[in-house]
Amino acid sequence: MNEPEQNVIANPQSAEPESQVRSRPAAGAPGPGTAIFAAQDVSVYYSSFRAVTDVSLSIYENEITAFIGPSGCGKTTVLRTLNRMNDLVAGARVEGEVHYRGASLYAKDVSPTAVRRRIGMVFQKPNPFPKSIFDNVAYGPRINGIRNRGELNEIVERALRQAALWDEVKNRLNASGLSLSGGQAQRLCIARTLAVEPDVVLMDEPCSALDPIATGAIEDLMREIKSRYTIVIVTHNMQQATRVSDRTAFYSVLRDEHSDTRTGVLVEYGRTEQIFEDPVDSRTKAYVTGRMG
Repeated sequence: MNEPEQNVIANPQSAEPESQVRSRPAAGAPGPGTAIFAAQDVSVYYSSFRAVTDVSLSIYENEITAFIGPSGCGKTTVLRTLNRMNDLVAGARVEGEVHYRGASLYAKDVSPTAVRRRIGMVFQKPNPFPKSIFDNVAYGPRINGIRNRGELNEIVERALRQAALWDEVKNRLNASGLSLSGGQAQRLCIARTLAVEPDVVLMDEPCSALDPIATGAIEDLMREIKSRYTIVIVTHNMQQATRVSDRTAFYSVLRDEHSDTRTGVLVEYGRTEQIFEDPVDSRTKAYVTGRMG
């Protein structure tokens, strides 16, 4: 392997213009920082079906960006383009450009494995491995070649502390990860992601299966760790988007009446307060006010 990560970890580039995104900055809002991702005219296909069309947006460092919209609008599909998870789906292909820190994610010489080491993902349903709590968190570092027990101990403690789980499990690290409650299991999965020190954490509806208390703990965690990571979250919970995100992208669906197919489209993207308080597009306003589901 010819140093594939060199093609992924490039010097930060300035933000690309979001020429095809209908948004305007909120009054007094700070300007954008470093663009971690820049997507331009991205469409995603599953075989001949176009699931998402012409998405252009930039995602910024040390911010939480929320993707919202009705079911079937392509939120998760776009999220999965950011760490090439769609590569694992037979027949999937991406058109357009997706850059991560100035490097093309889909260049021929870029390793998807290297991409996913830098851009971690937390899934909708907590999925601890059938291993001990310790081994769940140490799994990634071990895959990356770390064998020293002392170093692994430090990594596991650090990741569990970052995931706000250390105090709850420090005396039972040898217990099965499957023994944890839903909220604890999701934080364990977040710790497992953080253990390999990613640059970006993608979260696909991480709270959809959790109760309000566990959801609050995950939201507190996101706010805490965004100073060290860039976070992108898919959520159906608009209140959650307003609570935790700095920017929000609203997706909707284009329906083809003849073929009865639905294609996701990015309608509007901007600062979260602007999207919810002063949206530009009437479709955004209808969705965030509950007039459109």
